[in-house]
Amino acid sequence: MTKKITLLFYLLFSATFLFSQNSKDDETNTLTGKVVDAKSNQPLEYATIILKDLKTLKITGGITDGTGSFSVQTPKGTYDISIEYISFKSKKFPTQEISKNKDFGVIKLTEDQSSLNEIVVIAEKTTVDIRLDKKVYNIGKDLSIRGGNASDVLGNVPSVQVDVEGAVSLRGNENVTILIDGRPSALVGMNGAEALRQIPAEAIERVEVITSPSARYDAEGTAGILNIILRKNKLIGFNGSLQLDLGVPASVGNAFNANWRTEKWNLFTNTGFRYNETPGNAFSDSDYLSSSAQNAKVVEERNFDRLGRSIFTSFGAEYYLTENSSIIGNIVFSKGNDDDVNSNNIERFNAQGAINEATYRTESEGEDEQRIQYTLDYVNNFDDTGKKLSINLQYSTEAEDKLNNITEVDTQANLLNDLELVLEDQDENSGLLQIDYVHPVGKDIQFEAGYRGNYRDIFNSFYLAERKTFPNGGLIPDAGLNNSFNYEEFVNAAYFQYGQKFNNISLLAGLRYEYTSIEIVQQTSTTNDERSYGNLFPTINLGYELKGGDSFTLGYNRRIRRPRGRSLNPFPSRSSESNTYSGNVNLNPVITDAIDLGYLKRWDKVTLSTSIYYNISNDNWERIQEDTGEITDNGDPITRRFPVNLSTEERFGFEFTLNYKPFKVWNINSDFNLFNVKTDGDYTNPTTNISQSFDFKNTAFFIRLNQKITLPSKIDLQINSNYSGPNRNAQTKSQGVFSIDLAASKDILKEKASISLNFSDVFNGAISRRTTNLPGFLDQYSEFQWREPQVRVSLVYRFNQKKKANRENREGNGGREDYEG
Repeated sequence: MTKKITLLFYLLFSATFLFSQNSKDDETNTLTGKVVDAKSNQPLEYATIILKDLKTLKITGGITDGTGSFSVQTPKGTYDISIEYISFKSKKFPTQEISKNKDFGVIKLTEDQSSLNEIVVIAEKTTVDIRLDKKVYNIGKDLSIRGGNASDVLGNVPSVQVDVEGAVSLRGNENVTILIDGRPSALVGMNGAEALRQIPAEAIERVEVITSPSARYDAEGTAGILNIILRKNKLIGFNGSLQLDLGVPASVGNAFNANWRTEKWNLFTNTGFRYNETPGNAFSDSDYLSSSAQNAKVVEERNFDRLGRSIFTSFGAEYYLTENSSIIGNIVFSKGNDDDVNSNNIERFNAQGAINEATYRTESEGEDEQRIQYTLDYVNNFDDTGKKLSINLQYSTEAEDKLNNITEVDTQANLLNDLELVLEDQDENSGLLQIDYVHPVGKDIQFEAGYRGNYRDIFNSFYLAERKTFPNGGLIPDAGLNNSFNYEEFVNAAYFQYGQKFNNISLLAGLRYEYTSIEIVQQTSTTNDERSYGNLFPTINLGYELKGGDSFTLGYNRRIRRPRGRSLNPFPSRSSESNTYSGNVNLNPVITDAIDLGYLKRWDKVTLSTSIYYNISNDNWERIQEDTGEITDNGDPITRRFPVNLSTEERFGFEFTLNYKPFKVWNINSDFNLFNVKTDGDYTNPTTNISQSFDFKNTAFFIRLNQKITLPSKIDLQINSNYSGPNRNAQTKSQGVFSIDLAASKDILKEKASISLNFSDVFNGAISRRTTNLPGFLDQYSEFQWREPQVRVSLVYRFNQKKKANRENREGNGGREDYEG
């Protein structure tokens, strides 16, 4: 381990030395400046700097950051330079002779009154902004996500995969931290997959993919961070849009986005309602290998009839205290109500193939969930140099309640043989205080420091009562399963980081310290456990820009994965009679060291972004599945799953994102990720003394191809293709999954409205197929389809707005790098 970490640092500092040597011969010049609103002096983020070479007619440029600042590298030459921002008059600098570095100072843009009603509501295509420690994907006019949710949005973001069960992974690693507006949020919830389905796609402005996080960010999440930014329009006056959605299987939804901006106030809201019927299905064929097994084969066919209703609203206000400071208050409310009926046909066979029993099991589950989040932010941009203070307060609550009535009928004898009642409650309260201070020194050096205190209090309870005698017996609580569990966590963190630019080289280095205190209370058995630990997390990110805007990035960071809630609860819970899960109160956090080398290259019609990455994790968790030696009333062996710190895991991968526009009417985006996972560990069952090796190597890949074509009559057609290659771990092999989504859109009512048609999973291919092998105990084949194909129609109407074509090269160079976290 020590040798590998030493090698990582050697690679980093060797690359730094080489970059420094190469920069001596570079003849590019740096153009800098800051773009602000002439009326309020507020910085304009994502303003576009466009450079047109008067000799070659090549167009390059850049984009301003959150402070309105820009830094663009360009070779010597003569340029027409313009600064553009939506609904503002452009600032032009014609025939500029660039032979050395130039500072344009503060550039003030004034509102264009004639264009206030010609606002780009949603950008024409997804744009990419490459920074030292993250990539920003502006969602754009993605037709395939209209009427969808946050899970659908993430499924279209490069480097991100969302499997058929809704689990989100980054570069094939599911241990990814998901933030909302840069902070942990109740909107993600304790059950991330379900919570993401409650956030409408229309409420999302962009997603930041952070594979090499700087010291500013929490160290949680060994794969990296996905930061979902909700829409908070700041356009002058009152404007917005209304969206209506209809779909098959039955779905109805609406979304209302609006804001009202005056000189001192900006009020904004995103509100939506969803009604969805989501049918799904599953199948499993299990062979039990023990000679004493009463049921040698069990075949199950499941159907999921889900009905979900949800409302989501975000309301906020920003008040501008001075030209440089403001206070933002925001309340987000999400409420869902699900009524699901899941049926399961089960056939059990003996070793000779004769049927032992056939049953029909029905689960009627009702679930209510509610999330509320309050945030208060203070931002002060002291002056034009980039000096900034941010203070963020957040408090959130989340509650989930489930009621499940289960009946099982013996279909051969037509008798009721099982009756169960299951109650599950989960509650979480959390609070956060974050302070960030940025202090620049001159034009090329920047210091930053901050503190974050994050508190979480999670409570969950599980209650099962079952009828033991038939036909008239009462429901008897199961003392071996019923329990309540409380988890409290307090993480105090402080960080410091230093950034500097050396000609074409950018450096951002930082150190973060996190001190974690947790208390675990098992209320049923009146036991508790307390522990605390502190960790240092160094980070370093380097950027090197070549002539013409091409760039390299190199990053190293250390991350952590903390065990929480269910992973620590030693009391078993069960998903069925024959499958139980219990946590491990002695589970330790996983520490991961990661290195990432990236390259960005642009041609006239092609943009290529590539990355090579390596991660190593010690004390990695493995979820063990084993035979308990017990059987159910139906004679099925009972298996249990539980996590242990078992293995060392190494990941090595390569990915690239390609954008190609062969013609004006055809745009192609492709994302490819290839990775190899190697683990080393062994587990011995203390009861049976049977050992199993968790040593394995696995190479897997993921590829996405998205195409947008403009047809005659100005109809936009979008084709999204996704393929996840075969995958495996020590106990399970998964087959590849291929799916295609189609969408089309056309503007109507003099471009005040748009109507779109979306067909998801056209060929019904989004099905997980797996084979599980437990030596000497189980061979199982299973299939799972969370959502069957769906068709949606969406109508979007814009008020006080007109659609306006996206400016050519609005994304500019896209290769700008800065110190922002």
